[in-house]
Amino acid sequence: MPRAVPARHALEWFTEAMRLWKRGPWPFSAIALVVLVVSVAFSPVPIAGFVAANVVAPLLATGLLYASLAADRGDRPRVTHLVAVFAAPLRAQLAVVAAGFAVGAAETLAAWYIANINLLLPLEDAADLPITAIVAIYATGVLVSLPVTFVPMAALFDGEAIGRSFSLSVRAFAMNVPAFALLAGISFLLLVIGLATNGIALILALPWLAAATYAAWKDIFGLRSDGSVFPR
Repeated sequence: MPRAVPARHALEWFTEAMRLWKRGPWPFSAIALVVLVVSVAFSPVPIAGFVAANVVAPLLATGLLYASLAADRGDRPRVTHLVAVFAAPLRAQLAVVAAGFAVGAAETLAAWYIANINLLLPLEDAADLPITAIVAIYATGVLVSLPVTFVPMAALFDGEAIGRSFSLSVRAFAMNVPAFALLAGISFLLLVIGLATNGIALILALPWLAAATYAAWKDIFGLRSDGSVFPR
């Protein structure tokens, strides 16, 4: 069960993220690069682009979580962690996809409301979008992602059912809003830097964010590196 932690722990999550990332920066970056390529490569294709970004990419992105888990347990992150999710039970994969769809749907609605664009269709004039609209869309995605942050870990690492994964994640968020707010602020800053560098910096930002959410999961649920629970 989740527990409440001080807001300052969000800074410690990123400190821990850097420790984990240093155990295998190249595999972490390779996984992030594949996720970004999958997200972008299909963007010109109607519907398929949305599916790639909100189904395939979230599944592949869990490779960063598997890499974080490996690094935390004294192993080396490997590029093969990219496909580790496909060995997980189907219900765990569906939980990851559902969480991804929740964020994607929120960004789609925000894009429609803010800039009158349909993210389900190719964005030929994406470069002409006002920077304020782009920032608002990504900010919406970050905020909506907070309550479902721990769904992948609960489903993949703890073997929880889909409903239970969501309920635990939402409860953890509700108990730690200040810490999650700081996490969101840092995450948004990293995403903005990534966008400002045409996505290049995201190759570093995505692993750091994934490792930080892994560290947050361990902290809030009081887990040791071997998966056992600290006495409360």
